Amino acid sequence: MLAALLLVLATAGTAAAHGLGGKDAAFVAGTSGPDIIPFLYLGAKHMVTGYDHLLFLLGVIFFLYRFKDVALYVTLFSVGHSLTLLLGVLGGIEMNPYAIDAIIGLSVAYKAFDNLGGFRTVFGVQPNTRVAVFGFGLIHGFGLATKLQALELPQNGLLINMLAFNVGVEIGQMIALTLMLALILIWRSLPGYRRLSTAANVLLMTAGFVLIGFQLGGLVYGASA
Repeated sequence: MLAALLLVLATAGTAAAHGLGGKDAAFVAGTSGPDIIPFLYLGAKHMVTGYDHLLFLLGVIFFLYRFKDVALYVTLFSVGHSLTLLLGVLGGIEMNPYAIDAIIGLSVAYKAFDNLGGFRTVFGVQPNTRVAVFGFGLIHGFGLATKLQALELPQNGLLINMLAFNVGVEIGQMIALTLMLALILIWRSLPGYRRLSTAANVLLMTAGFVLIGFQLGGLVYGASA
């Protein structure tokens, strides 16, 4: 897990690596009606390769020990990003992709800082974790929407295709979540878990700030171009 986080730090420069491009973009642009199965696949692929979304999820579940708590927080996150994904694309709400992705990077740093007890130690308060996860879920949904808004989506069958894409996102999320939970459970059984968990969250927070930096760089460069 630590190696995976280091890999994120090493490759964070490709900030749009999980955007829709190449054959996927060509397929979406060429769609002329409802096409459920391909959009399911695209949604699942986007989430599985969406390292910023997965890093936030990792932070959310890191110290959750009961299945009902995992289910609750993942549901809050899913409802949040489903709402804004559909609202952004179907409602035509456009936002700067660099600014949104910078906030997504902030969500990663925020959750790691929370896991380290930073809010209680530094500020003497503990923010409502449920509200934070749902709120950041809304931001993550707009992040998903900006990837689709960058393409010329045909209006014919758009609703069905977006619903299929969203279901695909949830499928991809469950696949990734299952793998992460399995790795965390194995890790918890090993000696030194608590000590290494602190280091992992420091690294996770660093990854979040790296993502913020690259996205803000893109925002400034895009504004000056």
